[in-house]
Amino acid sequence: MVTLTPLEAELLEVAGSVPDPELPVLTLHELGVVRAVHVRGEHSVEVELTPTYTGCPAVEAMSTDIERVLHDHGMREVTVRTVLTPAWSTDDISPEGLRKLREFGIAPPRRHLASEPVVLQLGTTRAAAGTEPEPVRCPHCGSADTELLSRFSSTACKALRRCLSCREPFDHFKEL
Repeated sequence: MVTLTPLEAELLEVAGSVPDPELPVLTLHELGVVRAVHVRGEHSVEVELTPTYTGCPAVEAMSTDIERVLHDHGMREVTVRTVLTPAWSTDDISPEGLRKLREFGIAPPRRHLASEPVVLQLGTTRAAAGTEPEPVRCPHCGSADTELLSRFSSTACKALRRCLSCREPFDHFKEL
């Protein structure tokens, strides 16, 4: 476990408070993409940012917003470095982030156990043989009786589903 200085902890909180550009209901901290902050000098800081997937178009906006809030917080030199290892996972979304997604009308990703392999297969995800993933629940009524309408929605990390109980369409944040 890495021990942060009081200033690093403060700057990590400031950087993590930035809203996600594609899902402004979540902060970057709640999304789990701000990995670390390193003070490099009196007014110099480096932030480690992990995209939700390689090639995520929101990384540039995230970096710019992090730079802005840290400049506003007194840092003269801010470097945002993209870090791909360890890769981001939907398990990195905080419990508060999952709650906010649900309240916003987006079905949060289902949790998978670290010991359970996730098999990626032509744009779909399935659990290891012999296990069934938990159903995607409707964020409006809570029903597990939902259907996939499209593997892609407003962003690449979401799928479009419909509840067969209340008939409402909704986004589902796909598991990674």
